[in-house]
Amino acid sequence: MKRFALGAVAAAIALSATGAFAEYPEKEIQGIIQWGAGGSTDTVMRSVTPHAEEALGGTVVMQNMTGGVGAIALNSVADGEADGYTLLMGAENPLLYKVMGLGDKDYSDFTAISILARGTPVLVARPDAPFDDYAGMMDYIRANPGEVRFGATGPGGLPSVITAMISTVEGGLDVIAVPYDGDGPALTALQGGAIDVMPAVLGASIEGIRAGNMKPLAIFDVEKNAKLPDAPIVTEFNEAYDTYLPWGPFFGVFVKNGTPEDVVAKLQAAYAEGAKNPDFVQLMDDRGFTMLGLTGAEAEEFLSTWQQGTTWLLQDAGLTQTSPEEFGIARPGE
Repeated sequence: MKRFALGAVAAAIALSATGAFAEYPEKEIQGIIQWGAGGSTDTVMRSVTPHAEEALGGTVVMQNMTGGVGAIALNSVADGEADGYTLLMGAENPLLYKVMGLGDKDYSDFTAISILARGTPVLVARPDAPFDDYAGMMDYIRANPGEVRFGATGPGGLPSVITAMISTVEGGLDVIAVPYDGDGPALTALQGGAIDVMPAVLGASIEGIRAGNMKPLAIFDVEKNAKLPDAPIVTEFNEAYDTYLPWGPFFGVFVKNGTPEDVVAKLQAAYAEGAKNPDFVQLMDDRGFTMLGLTGAEAEEFLSTWQQGTTWLLQDAGLTQTSPEEFGIARPGE
């Protein structure tokens, strides 16, 4: 990865010096964000892009395009020109579209400009929920089947994956799924009492937790998180989670396949530089995100591994419409 990133930066500098980039960007670039305002993807993209713009020497106008678990945004970019003037600013969801019956495209139809960062899932509840920890939640759900309201962002979203993970480990989970267009609106609903529990990324929920507007029930990871040192991790009290963790959502910038290589190189260099900005690094650290900065072969390997593990988790939980095998996605370890 380091060799590739440095190569991309060097290529960008060299091509810039020879004037090969003189025509790009000639106009505003559109940045299509898959999720709504205030959510994790929105926060990451609106934080890094101004710094990338400085390195790029151009303007990226960002637009939230919600719906279809991100598929509307993805299809909009996929149906456009492969000229570098439309960026898809997305999360992990497209890697699940095929098995969930949400579309026939995924990130194999795109070139990664940067897989910027990975988030850590956390299970949070409204402050006055009748339970204070994961075990208490499970006891309450078993005693009150079909009563607890779980926030959701549609099939294949982080909440659906974590909910499937809980159901698989616990042998069932009888709750009500209440859908929202992203974790931002869902967490707002949680704080207002419209839902009881929300599986979310730590970065989107940490401020609400610190303010006492929601309470953490468990962090879905294999080690303590320094940002919430008192929050328990699920592997502490249920070793079955070791099979699925660590796992987390990710955030990336993509362009349609076929975009000219020199344009791709300049965008990669710009976002690599933008991600180094101290303000962005501090923001990501404060919110508990893990920086990645993957491009090229390393990005492709990361995406493939993530897709394998997650699609088969959903398949085993009975939540897919089509087996991953139908799309040539091998079960992990096979």
